[in-house]
Amino acid sequence: MTLRMRVFGIFVVLLLSSRGEAAAPPLNFIVLNCDNLGYGDTEPFGSTLHRTPHLNQMATEGRRFTHFYSSAGVCTPSRASLMTGCYAQRIGMHDNPRDGWVLRPLSRYGLNPTEVTIAEVLKRQNYATAIIGKWHLGDQPEFLPTRQGFDFFFGIPYSDDMTERTWNTDGSQWPPLPLMRNERVIEAPCDRTTLTQRYTAQALEWISENQQSPFFLYLPHAMPGSTAQPYSSTQFSGQSANGPWGDSVEELDWSVGQILAHLKKLDLASRTLVIWTSDNGAPSLPNSLKRGSNLPLHGRGYSTSEGAFRVPMIAWLPGRIPAGTECAELTTMMDLLPTFAKLATADHSSDAPIDGLDIGPLLFGASNAQSPHAAFYYYDGPQLQAVRSGPWKLFLPIHPIRQHPHLAPHAAPSPLLFNVVEDVGCKQNQALHYPEIVQRLEGLAEEARRELGDAERLGAGRRERGELSSDSVPVAQTF
Repeated sequence: MTLRMRVFGIFVVLLLSSRGEAAAPPLNFIVLNCDNLGYGDTEPFGSTLHRTPHLNQMATEGRRFTHFYSSAGVCTPSRASLMTGCYAQRIGMHDNPRDGWVLRPLSRYGLNPTEVTIAEVLKRQNYATAIIGKWHLGDQPEFLPTRQGFDFFFGIPYSDDMTERTWNTDGSQWPPLPLMRNERVIEAPCDRTTLTQRYTAQALEWISENQQSPFFLYLPHAMPGSTAQPYSSTQFSGQSANGPWGDSVEELDWSVGQILAHLKKLDLASRTLVIWTSDNGAPSLPNSLKRGSNLPLHGRGYSTSEGAFRVPMIAWLPGRIPAGTECAELTTMMDLLPTFAKLATADHSSDAPIDGLDIGPLLFGASNAQSPHAAFYYYDGPQLQAVRSGPWKLFLPIHPIRQHPHLAPHAAPSPLLFNVVEDVGCKQNQALHYPEIVQRLEGLAEEARRELGDAERLGAGRRERGELSSDSVPVAQTF
């Protein structure tokens, strides 16, 4: 073979390789988000009560994140953060005068339509988008997911426990729990025992219909849910070793298995990034497993404890995410938007500022990759209670104390410092031993107060929540 032929052959190989790389299909994204599932409720994160073989498989084929954080201990603010990449305090979704911390039916409040969601960022790159499951960012038409970048919505607009009754101080009568397709109610009250099954079937159908284009599927399950007794189908009811909660967890595991198997069947596994997680920790009482377990973490959901904010996460993308690995770096739900945007080459630089950061190097196991976060903040509604930096979590010396995972309401203000890597149960207060770390974290907290606010103090970076005039929301179901 002549030198010219060799050079020509190398040129052809390089040309074909570059063309193949350029023609590689973009990644699909799926986010599976459970409701109130505890950190220790599945086998990959230590459960010995619940059988979760499909999550075991996902962890074996993917990467566990053991320091992955929600931005809140309750669902509306955490879901707002996931969707927008922002602390809820930045976008006004942490509190409102009518509903408190969690949106209730027939509210005039919701995610401001001017905020940019993951779905809207990806639609710029011609992604098909769908949400199948619980929304909880506004139930009036102006706030529905179909107005926030989603092509398709099948699910409930708020929590499954918000059923027909009178609750709000304004005397509004909550309607029967509605199951919706896009902006139309198709069943009310919906059968909560079938939701996991129906969501899963609808997800499989939607994936099949959209397999030829890049897609983003957000599947926020209603279960284990907010009710004292979670719901599961007859197939799973009474089958676990932990009552209705365990039955629900094991059905959610079944759903994961259905999704992953379907992706493999359609030859989509190697180009679909799947994230599995929970919106916040389980609201179980101490020494109670009937409403989930956050062990070995301290505390329960609906607080600023590690058990409320740190949630299980598994990332799965066969061939690209290193199989059977673990990441112990601090990452958050807010990081999904910028990470997905970068992977999809979607530009969001001109949008309003966000708090999430790209965690692609951590997802793909890059050598020496570290958390991009200098600090992470724990808010209890409008009150900043704690800050984490590196392995250290400081509970601030605040007064007055709202609900607190460690201190009584009338306790004297004093700092609590925990090494949440070595002292996972938050049992040893190190504040007296490391005053310089306390001082450094207090400085980081002051940065949050200036930008995001604290209690009555408004942050410079705060944006307005969505709000309709009171006249536009009648005291009857508007759908």
